[in-house]
Amino acid sequence: MDYQVLIGLEMHCEISETNTKVFSSARNSFSEANTNVRPVDMAFPGTLPVVNKEAVRKALMASLILNCKQPEYVYFERKNYYYPDLPKGFQITQETKPIPIGIYGHLDYECNGEMKKIRINNLHLEEDAASSDHLPGGSLIDYNRAGVPLLELVTEPDLHSADEAVAFLETMRSIYQYAGISEADSKKGQIRCDVNVSIMDKDKDASDPSNWGTKIEIKNVNSFGGVRDAINYEIKRQIELKEDGKYNEMPQQTRRWDEESGTTKFMRGKVDAIDYKYFVEPNIPKFKIAEKWLEEIKNDIPTLAHERKEEYIENYGISNYDATILVKEKDISDFFEETIKLGSEAKSASNWVTSNLLGYLNKQEVSLNDTKITPENLAMLIKMVEDKEISSQQAKGVFIESVETGKSPKDIAKEKGLKQITDSGEITKIVNEVLDENPDIITQYKNGKVAMLNYLVGQVMKKTAGKANPTLARDTMQVEIDKR
Repeated sequence: MDYQVLIGLEMHCEISETNTKVFSSARNSFSEANTNVRPVDMAFPGTLPVVNKEAVRKALMASLILNCKQPEYVYFERKNYYYPDLPKGFQITQETKPIPIGIYGHLDYECNGEMKKIRINNLHLEEDAASSDHLPGGSLIDYNRAGVPLLELVTEPDLHSADEAVAFLETMRSIYQYAGISEADSKKGQIRCDVNVSIMDKDKDASDPSNWGTKIEIKNVNSFGGVRDAINYEIKRQIELKEDGKYNEMPQQTRRWDEESGTTKFMRGKVDAIDYKYFVEPNIPKFKIAEKWLEEIKNDIPTLAHERKEEYIENYGISNYDATILVKEKDISDFFEETIKLGSEAKSASNWVTSNLLGYLNKQEVSLNDTKITPENLAMLIKMVEDKEISSQQAKGVFIESVETGKSPKDIAKEKGLKQITDSGEITKIVNEVLDENPDIITQYKNGKVAMLNYLVGQVMKKTAGKANPTLARDTMQVEIDKR
């Protein structure tokens, strides 16, 4: 039997682009453990929260981008529960009031070349809890994260595969980065995700919730790869239960993703409504969101990734594939645009960034910030190739050294004695030397083995240590062979 898969996500992303935390004056930065802490983060008696206006502004910007309805008044509430990393015994959040930071939005995103649409149930602003490190001898708590502004995005179950879920998450990460809302760096713990998965018969109407299967929640998946693997495993597990006749016996539950075993593990049973005893935070009065402020925030939304992609395709003639790669990470897109501003032709800059730069980063498993390459040096290198100062083959070696040392390509080429041979007389002389040394190859070429031309040109490049202009070498080789 075929099945439909219903997936909903709860994406938590720290707002990293604020100076301080959401309700305290402690620094909001990735630092040594327990160095960014203030009394209010630790719930010391007599301390009072103060709302960070910039965190609210960035949350509202996200709400606008996601086509949500914004509130007239902002309320904060207390969500009461005990956990060691929650010093106050409650979390300041938004939940039961009519409208948090945003509700009932939608987002168009691309998955495997096809446009998809997902409904946003709500977006709310809250404080993060501290982080725990569980070690063999006990557990340690880092209170740096306590009180960091956190955006929680809750989708409707409109996703139907792991690919769609990851594509949506990548789109959201891009939005947060391009809009300056968050670095959205999973390595710093700035993105976490709860995944809800259920299956139902293929022939039933998915718009009717009564047809949905039992929802399984997978908590705190910390990477997009983990989200993909957890969803695929859970779909397989639920289908096996269904076909064994045990699916209807499965209670609603919360599970966790275990990377080591590649499986989801049972954590606890889950009821539909947990009583967190919500009530309005008494120390933060409600405040009105002015229409003028909302309009200012809307006007401040920068060019996002999908808009840059359209520009690259329409204005620069870059392929859809390359444009998609260029805009995936904001720092790469910024680097590309700066290279163009320095005079490089767009397609040349695109080729160097997508092939050489990203190839290097992937191979070395580093980020752009870990290198010393600059747009100025890449633009210089591209011009040197265009002006035939060095060959494209030589340029690749120069590029690597510039990435690793930060030296200018001109200095590197000078130090290594690199200069492309473009003198036709010199090239002709070397070509004839190669032909004199390979009479049998000439015969094979004239007998129809045209690939032998590549071998002969390769010998010219070898004799010149890669300095010969390859196009001139090939053209000259064909002329000289015809004379024999």
